[in-house]
Amino acid sequence: MSDTPDHPAAPQSPPPPSTPAPKAPETPPPPPPPRKRRGRWILALVVLVLIALVIVHVLRRKQPEHGAVAQVVTVAPATLGAMPVTLDALGTVTPVATVTVLPQLSGYLTEVGYREGQEVVKGQFLAQIDPRQYEISKEQAEAQLAKDRALLAQARADLARYTLLHEKQSVAEQTYTDQKFLVAQDEAAVKADLANIKQFELDLIYCHITAPVSGRVGLRLVDPGNYVTASSSTGIAVITQMKPTTVQFTVPQNSLSSVLQRVNAGAKLPVTIYSSDNTKPLAAGMLYAISNQMATATGTVTLRASVPNDDETLFPNEFVNVRLLVDTMANAVLVPTPAVQSGAPGDYVYLVNANNTVSVHKVTLGPSDGQHTVIVAGLAAGQRVVTDGLDRLNDGAKIQPAEAKPGATGTTGGAQGEKAAGLGNASRALSKPLPPASGASAVGTDAQPASSASAAS
Repeated sequence: MSDTPDHPAAPQSPPPPSTPAPKAPETPPPPPPPRKRRGRWILALVVLVLIALVIVHVLRRKQPEHGAVAQVVTVAPATLGAMPVTLDALGTVTPVATVTVLPQLSGYLTEVGYREGQEVVKGQFLAQIDPRQYEISKEQAEAQLAKDRALLAQARADLARYTLLHEKQSVAEQTYTDQKFLVAQDEAAVKADLANIKQFELDLIYCHITAPVSGRVGLRLVDPGNYVTASSSTGIAVITQMKPTTVQFTVPQNSLSSVLQRVNAGAKLPVTIYSSDNTKPLAAGMLYAISNQMATATGTVTLRASVPNDDETLFPNEFVNVRLLVDTMANAVLVPTPAVQSGAPGDYVYLVNANNTVSVHKVTLGPSDGQHTVIVAGLAAGQRVVTDGLDRLNDGAKIQPAEAKPGATGTTGGAQGEKAAGLGNASRALSKPLPPASGASAVGTDAQPASSASAAS
């Protein structure tokens, strides 16, 4: 008997996916013991207290006040005084006369009677041209004069005879008239001979060359033995008048009105001449001439000053510095130049207050001579200003004032102050008004007063 069933077995279906059994909820950890929890709270509280203490300490710490430490500075009072208003410019020594001695005629140069660089006076012998040919020509003219005079005498004698015959009507009228014309011709010939003689005498004078002006002779231009001509451009010598001399300089057009105002009022404007490095004065003179035209290319006008130059300190064509005294401001408020500062507020000084603090004080500047500067507005005489130690100052800073030493204007007032007397200060001072009595200024704009120690730019 078979164990196999009579009918086939039915296919078995796959078992259904198993559904995961739900997890049991996790049991929370047991709370820490009360003692450990209290320790954490105490630690957090201590940290918070420490942080609070630190914050309170930082907030209560006294902050150092800026500038609380008084700075030692040098102060000086503003004073009343006179300030010269000048124009500074570059100039050139221009001789009154420079003469090139040219030969008036041709001939061999036989003698030179001067030394190079010698001082000569007007009429002094300089050179000699061979005069023999002109002497011969003069002798010929004299001979011709003698001949023409003889002919004139003969003609006059014949005219006298013809006159007697003409009165008796013993000679023809034409003969008498012709004789009168012959006498006139002989008289003209004599005059021509006399003129020729004078010409040759003049030529002999030209052969003896003399100095036309007094002055200094330059280097020799021609040596004896050379043949010179009247068309020679080099000449025999060049003579330059050394004394008196003149100095020519230019000033800007904006300063011309101030100068003209003073000159037209009859004022004599003194001029001081300084060396090219502007370190020492060389001579003094007076302004005597103003050009009649403005140079359009530079906007300047040329002025000329006369200088005696007795010691011949000034040399022709030498470059010099010129200082023209235009006017003098009286009772002007003066402060040491180092006290004046320029910045965002403009021109200002550090004014010393009664409580030993400083304040920025705006001022209007006038002329300057390098050591002192005029304060046109913003400061009164007697008020004190800081002249040294300004580097770390600010408005309201505390100071410990120290009076300036006599003759000192601060550490920056020496060489820089003298330098400020040059062209740089002129432009700043020129924009400052002068008192009504003042009629001139240094180089500047709108014909306004200028720096007493600058000019030209």
